[in-house]
Amino acid sequence: MSVEHYENFPVASWLCPPALRAPVTALYHFARTADDLADEGNAPAAQRLAALARYRAALHDAAAGHVDPQAWPGVFGPLATALRAHDLPLPLLEALLDAFVQDCGNPVHPDRAALLDYCRRSANPVGRLVLHLAGVRDEAALEQSDAICSALQLINFWQDPSVDLPRGRHYLPEADLRRHGLARTDLRAGADSPATQALLRELCDWAGTLMRQGAPLVHRVPGRLGWELRLVVQGGLRILETIAAMQYRTLGRRPVLRPLDAPLMLWRALRMRPALPAPAPGAAR
Repeated sequence: MSVEHYENFPVASWLCPPALRAPVTALYHFARTADDLADEGNAPAAQRLAALARYRAALHDAAAGHVDPQAWPGVFGPLATALRAHDLPLPLLEALLDAFVQDCGNPVHPDRAALLDYCRRSANPVGRLVLHLAGVRDEAALEQSDAICSALQLINFWQDPSVDLPRGRHYLPEADLRRHGLARTDLRAGADSPATQALLRELCDWAGTLMRQGAPLVHRVPGRLGWELRLVVQGGLRILETIAAMQYRTLGRRPVLRPLDAPLMLWRALRMRPALPAPAPGAAR
């Protein structure tokens, strides 16, 4: 499946189990189309919100088994099939739409907790839906999935200031800006400075910590999907390394992965091992 938009989430790759490709692709088209309604073009916010309201109504119709052939048929026909075949949790799809509605207002995030709350709706449902399809549903796995997906979303933010700032998108938390002596008015595409570099270093470290917290999930997800998850984790970490190599100057240009990064990511994915349990107190060493 060709993906023209820049994302850190791989979609329906050859590693995805064949039985899951149709529902994963249906979920991607649902989320991608909603994101475009919120983001693409020059429509005013009120028009975007009205379109998202119609889109939400079409989702409810699809969940009830009714697909309007005039309402995004390429989205809701396949999605209705996936909802019915896999009993997908509707609240997770609703959460994604809530995040896209929030995007229409170009919100300011006062602190990291507020940004994670956004990630809870904009990114974490993706991982939970995929785990649902894979039959992995225990609480520990869901928490690790949330850590990975939030990390991916944050990495995308720290990768994209040069893209987001001209569009009026500000994802850098206000509390972190103040701690580094910065204001939102100081943030302009290309306006890298020692203060913004120090800020981005901190935020990238935070995202990397989240990613490593979630990484043990790769050993819980079975088969080919588990291998795809390994590459997702390594891809996110590699982006962070690329940002570091640029000395955190992402207000000036957007870092991307290159074809030569793939062998390194694959090697690291192969070397991911489960953590050894801690020795019992008093055990011989």
